[in-house]
Amino acid sequence: MSVHIGAQKGDIAETILLPGDPLRAKWIAETFFENPKCFNEVRGMYGYTGTFKGKKVSAMGTGMGIPSISIYANELIKEFGVKNLIRVGSAGSYQKDIKIRDVVLAMAASSTSGVNELRFGGADYAPTADFGLFMKAIEAAKAKNIPIKAGNVLSSDEFYEDDIESYKKWSKFRVLCVEMEAAGLYTVAAKHNVNALAILTISDSLVTGERTTSKERETTFRSMIEIALELA
Repeated sequence: MSVHIGAQKGDIAETILLPGDPLRAKWIAETFFENPKCFNEVRGMYGYTGTFKGKKVSAMGTGMGIPSISIYANELIKEFGVKNLIRVGSAGSYQKDIKIRDVVLAMAASSTSGVNELRFGGADYAPTADFGLFMKAIEAAKAKNIPIKAGNVLSSDEFYEDDIESYKKWSKFRVLCVEMEAAGLYTVAAKHNVNALAILTISDSLVTGERTTSKERETTFRSMIEIALELA
């Protein structure tokens, strides 16, 4: 049992899906897993382990932001031996051609966070996805006829920014969308020599102003989950 995860050794699979919302983790387990068992309720951050197509797999919420996901990723890797960490989260589109419910694979994650600037003494570090997981996700999407977009995303420390036009700077440099966790996850995974990938569903658009409801974000983003489960 770690500080923030009330599981025992062996309770968590080597591959875990990590939504920000703990209720999405519950929905994933109840919708896709065979014989799901809850291994964590500490701080309401639900975690479950079951099987999918005969393979052991887990899902757990991480909360919002780089500090929160970094805590859980560190404990999952160091205390429970997790090898493949797959973020399945929502994101806001920065591009006209990336629409609501589109699936995006985060090849790399730019960030407004100062965490890596502190870690590397002011130098830039480029958090990137694991190539093996990335290629498997592409293959899974093709097999399921799920269209995907792939490229650079932004992991922001702010959800409510003072300058609502600031996204245009990132959009100009072809950043596809914004979320709040991928850069932290990729950095922690690289540090511990394990694999990480963020698979995102567009929940709203900063270009058009469209958005989905909280219930839709919790229970209807099936395509990215179907891709992620094939990586187990």
